[in-house]
Amino acid sequence: MTNTYCADEDALMKKTVSPYLGLSMLVIAALSCGCNRWIAGPAPTVGNSLFSANTPGGAANGTRLVSAPATEATSDGSESSDRYVARQYPSTPPYVPPTTAPPPSTTLPPSSYSQQPSPYSQQPSTYSQQPSTNYNTPPSLSSPSNNVPNYGGGQNYGSPSAPASPPTVSGEMFPGGGFPNSGLPDSSMPGSGLPSTLYGDPVAPPTTYVPMPTVREADLIINGYPARTGRIMLGGAVNSDAGVTGQITLDERNFDITRWPTSFQDLFSGTAFRGAGQTFRVEAAPGSDFDRYTINFADPNLFGYKPVSMSISGFLVDRRFQDWDEQRLGGKLSFGYRITPDLSVSVGFSGQNVEISNARVPAVTPNGESDLYSGIISLKHDTRNSPIQSSEGHYFDFSFEQAFGDFEYSRFETEYRKYWLLAQRADGSGRQTLSYSNQFGYSGDDTPFFENFFAGGYATLRGFDFRGAGPVESGVSIGGRFKFLNTIEYMFPITADDAFKGVAFVDFGTVEKDIELNSDSFRVSPGVGLRVAIPMLGPAPLAFDFAFPVNKADTDQTQVFSFYMSLVR
Repeated sequence: MTNTYCADEDALMKKTVSPYLGLSMLVIAALSCGCNRWIAGPAPTVGNSLFSANTPGGAANGTRLVSAPATEATSDGSESSDRYVARQYPSTPPYVPPTTAPPPSTTLPPSSYSQQPSPYSQQPSTYSQQPSTNYNTPPSLSSPSNNVPNYGGGQNYGSPSAPASPPTVSGEMFPGGGFPNSGLPDSSMPGSGLPSTLYGDPVAPPTTYVPMPTVREADLIINGYPARTGRIMLGGAVNSDAGVTGQITLDERNFDITRWPTSFQDLFSGTAFRGAGQTFRVEAAPGSDFDRYTINFADPNLFGYKPVSMSISGFLVDRRFQDWDEQRLGGKLSFGYRITPDLSVSVGFSGQNVEISNARVPAVTPNGESDLYSGIISLKHDTRNSPIQSSEGHYFDFSFEQAFGDFEYSRFETEYRKYWLLAQRADGSGRQTLSYSNQFGYSGDDTPFFENFFAGGYATLRGFDFRGAGPVESGVSIGGRFKFLNTIEYMFPITADDAFKGVAFVDFGTVEKDIELNSDSFRVSPGVGLRVAIPMLGPAPLAFDFAFPVNKADTDQTQVFSFYMSLVR
């Protein structure tokens, strides 16, 4: 009975357990298959990291990877392993920007890192600080702006010609604790070429394309300082023509005739009568042989019109000649028009009272007063590089005058000077110059003797006394109505500093009562001279000349030595 009971009991147990055992085996097999699907390869030992969507084989943006020990699947599930199981915590997928990185390989699982991609640099082995495990999901980004100007011909980031570089995998979200600002496009704003904030918003995104100008522009800052425009000059001169002369001059080159003073302070501070670029000059030059007093006002830009100028002057000249004394009191008004910087034309009107006294021969030069008025038109062309010591260029002056009043006559004059630079040193000093000058003039029949042409002296014919080469009547030099005077001069340096220069010259010409050239009265006077430049004495050099007439008239008065010295301070 007992054995029979046991056998029956075993059979009953087998029948009862067999269905549960088969069901358990099926459950274990199913669990084993499910666990095998989540067994991952060797995961990187970086702990928890947030990988970019551009990382091949990495998790999507917003996915957190947590390292945890896993149990290797066995038949009974008890054997352990060093591998890691990556648990995914999915979130709302953000905007995935376009990338030029190659797609992940289909032969490897998405979470496998058996081989690093080639563009990536070598990863550091250790990290001094683990990043925080709390990461906020970045907001979705708007589409990047495409209106990015190309500054300076540079390359636009995000364009097909500038592929984006994959970011470097690091243990920190932003290395160094700051925002990415390396000059390359940020992964949060691909293709924008602009720096972005933490949430991917661009800083001042451009809205319109502004082309760069083709001509470079820059601000020019000019610092001006008021220059001294007023001068008071004291000077003197000694020459063989006019004797000894003193000089005092008041010169203002920034005069304004409309700016009258409103108080005494304006007069003493120098603000009155200044600021319009006009010229005002007062000069007094008393001397042993003549006295000259002049006042002159000139506006180079009349009424603000640059090519037009105006000049008005008054004068008093008292001259004591060898044969009579002469005093002139008058004034002149003229207007000029500058055609080119070198060419100008002017018209003017003058009036003067001339008084002759102390005549040595009254029958030839009668004493008395005369009123003389005239209209003048002139044309000038000046290309000289210096008005005092010229070495290049030329000067031409033509004038026509019609006189009326107590005397009526016509007069025209021309003056021409030409300069050639023959040689010079490499630094521009030591200039050797050849020059030619000519004076030609003719006056009408009714010309009074005090308006005749005269020759002789330093300024006309060297080697002759002042006004000593010309027609003579009763022993009185009365001049002539025709003049033809010429000079050829060669100037060369003597010292290295050009302080001393030598000249060799020939003066030739004549003055006659009428238009004629007579060989008996045609004057020729060669000579040599010395020029001494002393800057402290003034711009004009001291001149010492020796001339020897080789052809002259019998009535001419000669003078071998002539000189000119001036001092202006």
